Amino acid sequence: MNTINETNFQFPKQKSVYKGKVREVYNIDDEVLVMIASDRLSAFDVILPRQIPFKGQILNQIATKMMNDTADVVPNWLVANPDENVAIGDLCEPFKVEMVIRGYMSGHAAREYKAGKRVLCGVAMAEGMQENDKFPEPIITPSTKADNGDHDEDITREEILSKGIVSEADYTVLENYTRTLFKRGTEIAAKRGLILVDTKYEFGKTRDGKIVLIDEIHTPDSSRYFYADGYAERQEKGEKQKQLSKEFVRQWLIENGFQGKEGQQIPEMSDEKIIEISNRYIELYEKITGERFVKANTENVLARIEKNVTEFLTS
Repeated sequence: MNTINETNFQFPKQKSVYKGKVREVYNIDDEVLVMIASDRLSAFDVILPRQIPFKGQILNQIATKMMNDTADVVPNWLVANPDENVAIGDLCEPFKVEMVIRGYMSGHAAREYKAGKRVLCGVAMAEGMQENDKFPEPIITPSTKADNGDHDEDITREEILSKGIVSEADYTVLENYTRTLFKRGTEIAAKRGLILVDTKYEFGKTRDGKIVLIDEIHTPDSSRYFYADGYAERQEKGEKQKQLSKEFVRQWLIENGFQGKEGQQIPEMSDEKIIEISNRYIELYEKITGERFVKANTENVLARIEKNVTEFLTS
C-alpha cells in the first residue's frame, strides 16, 4: 500500500508551502489554501518514522464531514474537497492558540491531576475526582506553540490576553465558538453511541476580518471519544474506559518506553503494528461517521492528488 510521507507539488499560482506534523498547506495566490493530509503519524509532538495507510484520507474525510455538520452554528474556512486527502479553503491568518475543551478529566488533564495539580491553564479542578470523571461543566484549557515551535504548551486565558496573543474581543468569540462546537460535537457523538470527551479547535481570520474554524475537527487525532454504553459501570468499578482516539498509539508508545522525552528511542513499529493501527483508524472512521469507509485508489497517490487539485484550481 502506497502511503503519503511528504509532498512537493508546484500548483498553478502557488506562492508557498507550510509543512506541519501531519498536514502540508499550499498557499495559492494568497487567496486559498490547499491542505493535504499525509499518512504521517505524530504522538507526543514527535513524527513517528513510519506512515499509516489511509490515515490521511480518514482524517480529511472525518474533518470535512464534521465541518459540514457544524457550518450552521460556526463559520469555517472550507471551500471544496477535490480529492480524498485534500481540503481547500479560504486563506486565513491563524490565531496562535489552540482551543482545547474538556468535558471529562482524561488524557493530559488526568496526567496533570495525578501529578498533584488542581489547576490546569488557570482553571480549577475539584478535589476527589478520578480519571475519566465528567466535569460539572466543560473546561477550556488553551495551548500555544513553544518558542521553538516544536511542541504545545499550556497557557491561561489571562496570559493570552496580557501577552497580546489574541485580543479580548476576539478571544471571547473563540471561547463562544469553542463551546458551541463542543455542544454540537457532543450531540453528533451521542447519536453514534459515543461520548465526546475532549477535543481541540483552531481558528483563523479571513482577509475581510471574519473569524472562522480552520484545520481539522472532531477527528481521532484531535479528539477523544468514549463508548457511551457501559461508561457509568466502568467508571464505578474504576476500570479503563473503552475509547476511540489516538490514545491507543500513545499508550503503546508509553508501554514501550517512549513519551517524547529527550534521550528516549522511538520503538520499532512492525508491519503488523502498522496494519493494526490502520485498521483501528478505519474503525474510528466508521464509528464516528456512521458510514462505511471506502479506500481510495493509492496506486499513484501523489499523481492522483496533483491531478485533482490542479483541475480544481484551473477550472
